[in-house]
Amino acid sequence: MREIDATWMRGGTSKCWVFRRDDLRIPDLSVDEVLLRLYGSPDHRQVDGVGGGTSTTSKAVILAPSTDPGVDVEYTFAQVGIEEAKVDWGSNCGNCSAVVASFAIREGWVGTGAAETSVRVLNTNTRQLIVQRVPTPGGRLDEAATEHIPGVPFPGSPVRMGFVDPAGRSTGRLFPTGRERDRLSDAVGGVTVTMVDAGAPVVAVRAVDVGVRGDEDIAALDAVPGLLARLDAVRREAGVRMGLAETPETVARAVPKLALVSDAVSDDAPETDLTVRMLSMGRFHPAVPVTGSVALTLAAGAAGTVVHDLVAPDGSVDGPVLGLRLATPAGCVSTFVEDHDGVPVVGVVRTYRRLASGSVLLPDPPLQPSA
Repeated sequence: MREIDATWMRGGTSKCWVFRRDDLRIPDLSVDEVLLRLYGSPDHRQVDGVGGGTSTTSKAVILAPSTDPGVDVEYTFAQVGIEEAKVDWGSNCGNCSAVVASFAIREGWVGTGAAETSVRVLNTNTRQLIVQRVPTPGGRLDEAATEHIPGVPFPGSPVRMGFVDPAGRSTGRLFPTGRERDRLSDAVGGVTVTMVDAGAPVVAVRAVDVGVRGDEDIAALDAVPGLLARLDAVRREAGVRMGLAETPETVARAVPKLALVSDAVSDDAPETDLTVRMLSMGRFHPAVPVTGSVALTLAAGAAGTVVHDLVAPDGSVDGPVLGLRLATPAGCVSTFVEDHDGVPVVGVVRTYRRLASGSVLLPDPPLQPSA
């Protein structure tokens, strides 16, 4: 039995265990094996581990101070499989990113400023630089719960996160196919989609093209016969076209993400630009992944995308948008776009909270469940 230091945190609308990178280096075991056993996978309940049994609560954040002079902290995200004995390293989680700055300051990796401290975070999954700003009045980290965000019933500590020049981090281009829209094969219904890479690779599909309005409750969407299977087939074909895998079968579970988009107005968020329902690990997300909101924001500013056509059907938006108001199952999520020395920064305000600190226990092998 081995004890591993860990902090349990909520970041945005997700929960994650936060580890120092060196603490997960266990002799004779891969990091994948360590995480799967700690989280109790594969098992849909994750009953013999610290996983929460859902895609938003089976996540790991792995951190280390950086030796790069332009970076303070290196951050690796792991989406731990639940029913599958697999760890997905192919993308980032913007919500979990919200915990990094405060953890780094508490560890002493980053010195604090006067009223606010900026922490330069490099996500190693996507090579994305994220600038995070947290309040540090008097040079001390302030974790007071002063901010509300959609999808979280209680307030938390605010962190302003800006994704620096996020286009093409996974594939090399904002639009990996070189086009703002593509028609997929008849095998997946011949739907027209926009494939965009910013924050994370995302495929945007109009809800009406798959037979739904797009503003339904996620439980209702999950229950539509054949919908999840069809959308996963769309996502997998798009993943191949984006160059993320060679075959649909080898496309990762977590990337690309898929967004159902519509211009339907949510009763809970009437002052919005776009309604979105996003898939996360095969089910609809209770809010919206931060990285997905970054991708949709940049897609909205490009004429010819399915997102732009919904946001500005009359052509009133010409060029980059200054932000996007997304109607999600949890309410309105707003993004912002800034220009810093000619470099675009796209971001959101999230909240975080420490839930517990201590250690998690890694039992001795076997690493797989008994038959």
